[in-house]
Amino acid sequence: MPKKLSNKNQTERHNPILFFICFIAVIVIVALIADYLTDGTFIQITNLNVIISNSIYPCIIAWALCFFFAAGYYDLSLGGIVVLASFGTCVLGNLYGYPGVIIGGMAVGTLLVLLNFTIFVFARVPTWITSLSLTLIYEGIAIYLRANPYTKQYIDVALGKNYRAIGNAPWNIYLLIAIFIIVYLVYYRTNIGLNIRALGGNKEVSRALGVNTVKTLMLTGLICGLLIGASSVVQQSYNARTTPATALTSLQLMFKPLAIALLAQILQKRMSIIVAVPFCSIIIYGVFNLMTFFHVPTSTLQDVFLCVFVIAFGLVGQRGVKEVVK
Repeated sequence: MPKKLSNKNQTERHNPILFFICFIAVIVIVALIADYLTDGTFIQITNLNVIISNSIYPCIIAWALCFFFAAGYYDLSLGGIVVLASFGTCVLGNLYGYPGVIIGGMAVGTLLVLLNFTIFVFARVPTWITSLSLTLIYEGIAIYLRANPYTKQYIDVALGKNYRAIGNAPWNIYLLIAIFIIVYLVYYRTNIGLNIRALGGNKEVSRALGVNTVKTLMLTGLICGLLIGASSVVQQSYNARTTPATALTSLQLMFKPLAIALLAQILQKRMSIIVAVPFCSIIIYGVFNLMTFFHVPTSTLQDVFLCVFVIAFGLVGQRGVKEVVK
């Protein structure tokens, strides 16, 4: 009897529904405190719309990172891919309207991430070495496309005003909900999701149990590519214009999604990591929005805080894990 009672108490302490309710309550309380500190400005509809709109495309990238982490991989070149996929969204969007907006970003993002995974799988070079090299290549291509007189006229322009609805409410919310449902089902309710998580746990054991590692990794690349493409569509639709990065500065595009994914990784012991990601995205962007209210410099101290968050979340999330190589 005492043992059964102990198990019951343990279940109650780890009740995911109770934890989720407490988690939401903490977010609401913190938001009310932030609103008080900003004289009632923080939770105004206009400011909340800014936070949510800015958090959607990094949220989608963070979902892609969840699949990367689950498979035991990481790709530092995703920022460069987002830039090129955003170019695809802009070019085809201005030429062919909404079909071009969607196809441009999705096609470029998917093809480049699949290319990366092909190199990762068959070259057998550490992913951080390969992806850093690919980052410079993608940045170089982006700069060339913008500087070349034949392509500059298509690249160095903003996405037409008539084709930006996907990046703004309510369409960005609808898209986020649709992607969430698909990602959740793929991650938890399909064989490929199970195989990806098994592969990240132990590749040799997964192979011995009959998991086709090459096929699984390529399907991981396909899923991540589609998500990166979708994030590029939202990003370009919201910002209208994308500036090419040089000297690995496209890595900055990955720090907030990385912080979101790492924070969600900490919470996955109590709730689904896929469910945690959108809330973590809003938390991260809410914190930086609050910093802006207090005039914390954007390109200096905010970046410092962001890097501190990434390191802190990484340390907590990997606590107790030996030989971390991601």
